[in-house]
Amino acid sequence: MNTINAQLVALDADTGKFCADFGTNGRVDLKAGLGNAPDPQYQLTAAPTLAGTTVVVGGRVADNVQVDMPGGVVRGFDVITGKMRWAFDPGNPQITGAPAPGQTYARSTPNVWSAMSYDAASNTVFMPVGSASVDLYGVTRSALDHEYGASMLALDASTGRRKWRFQTVHNDLWDFDVPMQPSFVDFPVGKGRTVPALVFGTKAGQLYVLDRATGKPLTQVDNVPVKGAGIPNEPYALTQPKSVGMPQIGVGPLTESDMWGATPFDQLLCRIAFKSMRYEGLYTAPGTDKSLSFPGSLGGMNWGGLSVDPVSKTIFANDMRLGLWVQMFPQTREQQAIVSKGGEATNTGMGSVPMKGTPYAVTKDRFLSALGIPCQAPPYGTMTAIDMATRKIKWQVPVGTVQDTGPFGFRMGLPIPIGMPTLGGTLATQGGLVFIAGTQDFYLRAFNAATGKELWKGRLPVGSQGGPMSYKSPRTGKQYVVVTAGGARQSPDRGDYVVAYALP
Repeated sequence: MNTINAQLVALDADTGKFCADFGTNGRVDLKAGLGNAPDPQYQLTAAPTLAGTTVVVGGRVADNVQVDMPGGVVRGFDVITGKMRWAFDPGNPQITGAPAPGQTYARSTPNVWSAMSYDAASNTVFMPVGSASVDLYGVTRSALDHEYGASMLALDASTGRRKWRFQTVHNDLWDFDVPMQPSFVDFPVGKGRTVPALVFGTKAGQLYVLDRATGKPLTQVDNVPVKGAGIPNEPYALTQPKSVGMPQIGVGPLTESDMWGATPFDQLLCRIAFKSMRYEGLYTAPGTDKSLSFPGSLGGMNWGGLSVDPVSKTIFANDMRLGLWVQMFPQTREQQAIVSKGGEATNTGMGSVPMKGTPYAVTKDRFLSALGIPCQAPPYGTMTAIDMATRKIKWQVPVGTVQDTGPFGFRMGLPIPIGMPTLGGTLATQGGLVFIAGTQDFYLRAFNAATGKELWKGRLPVGSQGGPMSYKSPRTGKQYVVVTAGGARQSPDRGDYVVAYALP
C-alpha cells in the first residue's frame, strides 16, 4: 500500500507488521529524487498497481500553484525487496533509474494521480496521465510536456519502456487530465470479430476505445477546430480530439434556454451570467475575460472509472455536470505572492490560485446560481449504459437525490431523483446488476443493468467516493458487496466505515 505523504509500505498480511526486508524496515520513500516536494504539493492519491512482481506508483502534483513543482515520474519497484527496478520520467526519458547525485527528476511534468491497469497477457501497465504544471497556462511547457499531457500511456511492466501513448487533449488548458484507469474489453468490430481493447472516459465527457496492443482508436476520433483566447505566446492547439464514434456524455453545448433555477429570480440571474461569459463549446479556452468551461475540470467522467458487462457487451459510465467559470488576471510578483493557495489541497482548486512563475493568477469557480445550485437544467449526474456493438446509448438515468445536500449547504431531505454529481465508479455483476455509491446522498444503490431501473438502495452512515467491490465467502459461497464510506465530496460529514451487504 502507499500513504498520502508518499511512502510505499509492505505489511505482512497475516500480522499487519512491517516487512523488514522491504525497503527500509518496510518502507520506501517516494519523494527520493523529486527535489523540493512538500505536502500538499506532492501526494499519493491512488493505490499502487501490482504488475507481475513489480509494484508501480505515480503521484499527484497540486494544480495551478506555480511553474516549479515536483515532477510526474512513475516508478516500478520489486514487490519483494522494494528496490527500484525502473523509472519513467516524462520530462527526461533517459533517466531510467534514480537521478544522478545532486540532480532530480524533471520538474513540473505531467503526472499520474489516478489508478492504473495491468494486462498480464502483454505485461503492460496502462496509466492515465494528467497535465504539466501549471494546468491552465501552456507557455512554459516543454515539447515533452506537450507530448505526454492528458494522454493514456502504455509502459512495459518489466522495464518501464514506452510502448505507445494516445493523447486526448492537445496543450490542455482546461485541467482535462485523464482521471481513471482503463477497463479491458473484447471490443466487437464487425463480422463476429473482436479486438482486445481498453476503454476509458475523460473529464471532457469523451469515451475512447483503443486497441490494447497499439493504442490506435477502434472508433472514430475527429480533430475538430477550436479557438484560442488571446493569451500572449500561448501555443494554442487549434484542433482538439473528439471521440465522435462513441456517445458524448453530458457535454452540451449549453444555450440560454438551458439555464435553470429553483426560482424565477435565480434562473434570471443564471441567464444574465451565461450571456455575460464567453462560451464556445467544449474547448472554450481560458483568457482574461470571464469564460465558461462545460463540463469543467471536475468532469464529465472522473475518479473511479467505468464498469463493463462482457456478456451483454455493455459499458456503464457515471458522470457529473458542473460548469466552471474561469478568468485569468495579469499579476505583479508582489500580488502573486499574496494570492490564496487555493489549488494545493486535494479535491479543491476553486477560488483564486496564484500560478506563480507566470504573468497570471486565475480565479475559477462552479457555475452556480445565487442559491448555490448549478445554473443549467438537471440532471447534474447520470449513469449511462452504452452498447459496445451499436456504440449507442442503451439507457441513461439520473443518479442521486438532494436528501443529504442542498442550497447553502442545507440538507433538503428530499428523495427527489434529480440526478446529482457523482464521484466514485460503478460495479457490474454477472447477475445483471450495477452498483454505485459515489453519489451526494448517502446510499449504495443497485440498478437493473438491462433497463436502468433502481432496484434497491442501502443507507450508508456517511457518503462514499469509493467504488464498490464484490466477493464470495470461501466458506459459504455467499456473495457480498462491500464499499468504503469516508464522506461524500460536498458534505462535511466524514467517517472511516467499511460496509458490506449480502446478496440474496
